[in-house]
Amino acid sequence: AGLVEAGYQPIVTHGNGPQVGNVLRRVELAARELYRLPLHICGAHTQGGMGYMIAQCLNNALQQRNISRRFTAIVTSVEVDRNDTGFLKPTKPIGGFYRKDKAEELQREQGWEMILVPRQGYRRVVASPPPKAIVEIELIRRLVDAGELLVAAGGGGNPVARNEAGNWVGVEAVIDKDRTAALLGRTLDVPTLVIVTGVEKVALDYGAPTERAVDRLTASEAQRYLAAGQFPPGSMGPKIEAAIEFLRDCNRGDARVIICDIEHMADA
Repeated sequence: AGLVEAGYQPIVTHGNGPQVGNVLRRVELAARELYRLPLHICGAHTQGGMGYMIAQCLNNALQQRNISRRFTAIVTSVEVDRNDTGFLKPTKPIGGFYRKDKAEELQREQGWEMILVPRQGYRRVVASPPPKAIVEIELIRRLVDAGELLVAAGGGGNPVARNEAGNWVGVEAVIDKDRTAALLGRTLDVPTLVIVTGVEKVALDYGAPTERAVDRLTASEAQRYLAAGQFPPGSMGPKIEAAIEFLRDCNRGDARVIICDIEHMADA
């Protein structure tokens, strides 16, 4: 709301990992009475529910500042390649942990891929292919050009692909939210991608006695540090990768990426 007040036109995206896990757990608990929901529908449920919540909170904050503008949430689908090699060997863990017998039952009955996590149990893994295109992009572009405030592509978007007949179908996968945000940003030719996370600044040697915050990086410097293992896959790595993709493929010469926590977002 502070950014809107300052004259910016933010397009808000968000994650949905824990929420999808909760929906999958509810689906499992209700399996004897209700039909199961596929993963892409679970993603749509959370994207719709969280988009509603986020838009409502933002609209209340705007109203408290006497700003007569409104955010609107759009349930967004994102195209992936159905032949992506990630579907052959899924690696993205989702949902809860299971005993061995329950995991084997789900493998037999639902065709789930499962991995063993030491000391915790078995967990489902799915593919996480890169986003190729945003299905509703022309609608989103028209709304952005008209000055509307949007919540879009939540949770990385609902993954869809073309089938043999050329029709859209949902696929059992999840898309990295930062990579979809980068795709949305560069497709709309926005000047700034802001990735809001749990730390004030990107750091080198994170967690070590030699840890040091970084105020600025070029894309090539970020790539070099990423290759050197400074940004782990499970934390800062995907954000740095998304930042590099955004800057590499953006048409604007003044494009930049800001990575910070929410407390310092407006200042940043």
